[in-house]
Amino acid sequence: MAMNESAAHKPLRLWPGVAAAALMLLLKFGAPLVSADGAMVAVLGALVAGLVIVVWWLFFSRAPWIERLGVLALLIVVTVAAQFLVHESIRGGMMGMMLPIYFGIPGLPLALVAALVLTRRSAPEVRRTAAAIAIVLAAASFTLLRTDGLMGGTAQITWRWTPTAEARLLAASRSEPGLAAPAAAAASPAAVSPAVAPETIPAAVAADVKTPATVIPTLPKMNVRWPGFRGADRDGIVHAPRLAAEWSTTPPVQLWRTPIGPGWSSFAAADDFIYTQEQRGDDEVVACYRLSTGKPVWMHKDAVRFYESNGGAGPRGTPTVAAGRIYTLGATGILNALEARTGAVVWSRNPATDHAVKTPGWGFSSSPLVVGEVVVVAVSGALAGYDSGTGAPRWYRKSDGGSYSSPHLVSIDNVTQILLMAGAGLASVSPADGKQLWTHAWSGVPIVQPAQIGGGDFLVTTADSMGAIGMRRIAVAQAAGSWTAEERWTSKGLKPYFNDFVIHKGHAYGFDGSILACIGLEDGARKWKGGRYGNGQFILLPDQDTLLVLSEEGEVALVAATPDQFTELSRFKAIEGKTWNHPVLIGDVLLVRNGEEMAAFRLPLAGR
Repeated sequence: MAMNESAAHKPLRLWPGVAAAALMLLLKFGAPLVSADGAMVAVLGALVAGLVIVVWWLFFSRAPWIERLGVLALLIVVTVAAQFLVHESIRGGMMGMMLPIYFGIPGLPLALVAALVLTRRSAPEVRRTAAAIAIVLAAASFTLLRTDGLMGGTAQITWRWTPTAEARLLAASRSEPGLAAPAAAAASPAAVSPAVAPETIPAAVAADVKTPATVIPTLPKMNVRWPGFRGADRDGIVHAPRLAAEWSTTPPVQLWRTPIGPGWSSFAAADDFIYTQEQRGDDEVVACYRLSTGKPVWMHKDAVRFYESNGGAGPRGTPTVAAGRIYTLGATGILNALEARTGAVVWSRNPATDHAVKTPGWGFSSSPLVVGEVVVVAVSGALAGYDSGTGAPRWYRKSDGGSYSSPHLVSIDNVTQILLMAGAGLASVSPADGKQLWTHAWSGVPIVQPAQIGGGDFLVTTADSMGAIGMRRIAVAQAAGSWTAEERWTSKGLKPYFNDFVIHKGHAYGFDGSILACIGLEDGARKWKGGRYGNGQFILLPDQDTLLVLSEEGEVALVAATPDQFTELSRFKAIEGKTWNHPVLIGDVLLVRNGEEMAAFRLPLAGR
């Protein structure tokens, strides 16, 4: 008792807590200004500084022990209570750790220090009351906020009651007339395939089941201009008219711009139609728009909604157009085959339900791959093949570990095969029956596509919970009927996370964190690193040694795809909001979108 009374009359040792609080603020606001990875430094630095304040308070503050333990108990109680009161986006953000890591541990100790500084000359009772009020008010302030996910490695924080872009879109859509199928398509019997009810197809069908092709009507041919995810070969390489490299005097011309629902889908295109996926309230939507005008043509709706705090709401995959149909995989696992001109349902399945696959944390992110009469999707690292005409299950290949990558079609030694980066590593299967041909072990949680260098050599990358691990070159060969897949090198010079990379003239170009980088294919050595585009995406224009980059903030830039140095040629602002979606280039028309809007631009051509 005497010791507590003595401590109660001793002045607090404030300077360590003040110093830790000052360091927290310096890291929080200063680190992002001086480093490309400053957002992560700011979050981790603030977390450590908050813990230092707690340690100081408990062991070096000179406060009476009952006061120290009382404050600690209050910190724990208000953090637990806030968990039930904050917005769902904060409660589930950062895999459920956003409240304690991003707000609680930094914010509540900071409020404690502020209260102690303001009452440093006051009586102990006043100090205790002020500290308690400051901590409770700080915790209460968390309930007023919402996060719209992560951007640039940091949380996008706004007021809880601020309407989202999706809410504004839904409000505007209520006053718009409904969509009707184009009259010409509706009048043509051949243009609309009969719906195949999912329940008429058994959940488990032998792998060799085939439906005669005569059951499926022949559809009118379409000029496929962009078949789906990352182009014709899923490699992000586009042979287009030569673009002007300088845009200040002849800037890109906007053709149209329109709001769109959230989702990280890109586009497929055929004739004057473009196809994408989005979320609109409680409906996951496959939408068709006019390429020339951006006007809606039809929308197919499934009454499901996927949401997670970091990426937000909506589907993650990109439609695939093939043989007059659109194939899509939604974030909850719904696989649709739709008639491309009208949106009529040909068939619908759910591979997650068919094969008892749990929806992964970021949702199913695969873009369907059509190979002959089989459509293949990846469901959290596993591969499932379905009859492209009827939806009947063809085969299923289970995998160890999860994945957000998509199936990738290649040919090695004249053998057609499908590759998938999964949790256990790279695997190859036969498109016809799903039989495994070979594997290469490299554990992680991969997101991006593999890239074929030439022959049987590939570049692959994987990730862990903190981000990308690195890049690896493997050599695949066949001898005496068996396959081998051996590592040639592994490099940390290029570490794409969920931003795809491209191969060009002996080099790989991609994102190392949030900065573009180039490595050589011989040994993986880095050639350069430069240009901050956040978690953007890009495509390669090989005929003019140029990357067309869409930044995380919606800016479009031309960057030289040469190994000597980083050179940005031109840049313009295309769309507003966080942009993780892949751009599409059809001739000289650039299509861009994010979770808020989409737009089309005509890019200037060289020599005009």
